[in-house]
Amino acid sequence: MESLITSLPLVAKIATNDYVGFTFFVGCMAMMAASAFFFLSMNNFDRKWRTSILVSGLITFIAAVHYWYMRDYWAANGESPTFFRYVDWILTVPLMCVEFYLILKVAGAKKALMWKLIALSVIMLVTGYLGETVYRDQAQIWGLISGIAYFVIVYEIWLGGANKLAREAGGAVLSAHRTLCWFVLVGWAIYPIGYMAGTPGWYDGIFNGLSMDVIYNIGDAINKIGFGLVVYNLAVIANEKA
Repeated sequence: MESLITSLPLVAKIATNDYVGFTFFVGCMAMMAASAFFFLSMNNFDRKWRTSILVSGLITFIAAVHYWYMRDYWAANGESPTFFRYVDWILTVPLMCVEFYLILKVAGAKKALMWKLIALSVIMLVTGYLGETVYRDQAQIWGLISGIAYFVIVYEIWLGGANKLAREAGGAVLSAHRTLCWFVLVGWAIYPIGYMAGTPGWYDGIFNGLSMDVIYNIGDAINKIGFGLVVYNLAVIANEKA
């Protein structure tokens, strides 16, 4: 028995005021619970909505797995798990863009819209990663490029082709689309704040005292779970009308 106890992995001690570690743990469990909810509810909906619910579950499941690793990395090293975070984003953010295409298919959305949003999200993330890790001395330049890709996404969903399709669909689809748009405009805006809090640039001094990881962790949980709940609510409304 003693040998078994000594062979068990030790759990790193986390200080009571370690808000980064706390948000990693809470974020992991919240997104794991959301994944179970989305996956288990899939069979309650028509086939045309199951893919949307599946994608919602995948987004939170992928994030939960990465948060499991990130919380352990933080506990062991006390450093921001930037690599794992961007691996998570490069998988989940394009999937969040796919949700726009899936809910707008009823209005005739083409795959070109989906690939356009995916490409813009990849540009946004790759340039953000380069500025945050590889070329930190030019972080503000890479951040600007990332920001431009973000604002093109905002334009497309608020004023461009995606918005036109949502208006044509009307009703619950338009309402869900608008809510997702607000998540992108307001919820995703928390990421540039985290970026500026963790990199050097003209914005030095503005975000002093803010923890990049706490900002990212809170933003991830709200945005990813919130995205899924909006899609879930749309599927519920469509199911009730059927």
